[in-house]
Amino acid sequence: MNADAIIIGAGACGLMCAVQAGYLGKKVIVLEKNDKPGAKILISGGGRCNYTNQFASAEQFISTNPHFIKSSFTQWSVDDTISFFETYGIRGKEKTLGQLFPEDKNARDVVQVFTSICADFGQEIRCNADVKEIKTLTEGFMVTYEKNGKEVVLTSGKLVIATGGLPIPKMGATDFALRFARKHDLKIVETAPALVPLTITGKDEEWFAQLSGNSVFCEVSNGEQSFEENILFTHWGLSGPAILQISSFWRRGEVIKLNLLPHQNIVSLLNEERKSNGKTLLSTLLNRFYTKKFTDALDKFLPLTKNVASLTSTEIQLIEQTIHEFRVKPAGDKGYDKAEVMRGGIDTSEISSKTLECKKIPNLFFGGECLDVTGWLGGYNFQWAWASGFVIAQHI
Repeated sequence: MNADAIIIGAGACGLMCAVQAGYLGKKVIVLEKNDKPGAKILISGGGRCNYTNQFASAEQFISTNPHFIKSSFTQWSVDDTISFFETYGIRGKEKTLGQLFPEDKNARDVVQVFTSICADFGQEIRCNADVKEIKTLTEGFMVTYEKNGKEVVLTSGKLVIATGGLPIPKMGATDFALRFARKHDLKIVETAPALVPLTITGKDEEWFAQLSGNSVFCEVSNGEQSFEENILFTHWGLSGPAILQISSFWRRGEVIKLNLLPHQNIVSLLNEERKSNGKTLLSTLLNRFYTKKFTDALDKFLPLTKNVASLTSTEIQLIEQTIHEFRVKPAGDKGYDKAEVMRGGIDTSEISSKTLECKKIPNLFFGGECLDVTGWLGGYNFQWAWASGFVIAQHI
């Protein structure tokens, strides 16, 4: 045997697994298809890496089994993540909503933590290693990979598949884990892009496109879930944190609602303005809350040139609906090229929640994004990756 375990994938889960295995005195070899480890870590948060969220719990994850990750989060908590990185000189600074970024470092420093520890423990990270075949042996696995046109064969008693999901193919994302699962008759929950911008086509496309670059703080909902953060208008539709969040819950054909003034009541504001200055134009009132460009665009729906005193009850009702229940029916999403994560994946019913070992194939472990565990935007998916990597390391 070449190692105690072979880990396929040097992303967040695979790297954490290698490091934690090193702490336990276990020898691993990590195979990475890209030319460097941590490719997705390096681009996360615009290169700053939102490496966890202070509020991470099972409540912020989508899965057919919402209880599945509770065991992993008990074994490796947010405090464990914070402590781990602080030990290696990365202190967290909260941006918003519990999101932690390195205070004075960046994503490269996060990856450096793992590569340095691996080097100290003698854990091998072999890049440009394209795995071609996995064979199950009587006691373990045989993995064949190609590097520089040559085939290399490794054997190990344990195997970890942490190859991520389908988003961002240009970063080397593949369906490796899903193909392996299908080949071995493991159930898969239907996959789709998640945390992804939404597109608008048809008669509304031009209206959205003219607002490209404008950002508005909203409450975005689809009947199942709601989020309060900024939305961003683009030339092809909608993006921004609140849109990315709702996209994980949105399904084609659904309407989403935008509350464009979530913490105030537009009717109350109109009534107050009528008492103080009835001559105020509706556009003037709205300019207090939005950019002039956004207010001007609302001319398509609202009588902006009327003063508030002369608004009819029908017009006030229209204003209320437009401001608090602006309805949007997206045509689709921007796909895996622009998605941050994948929804769905290998069904958690196939995996032990305590060890992340495959129930049908002993000594095989899955972790990270390839499983049917999808977190919200804001460091949650990294917390799952670190936790699953830690849990697997205890059992290889």
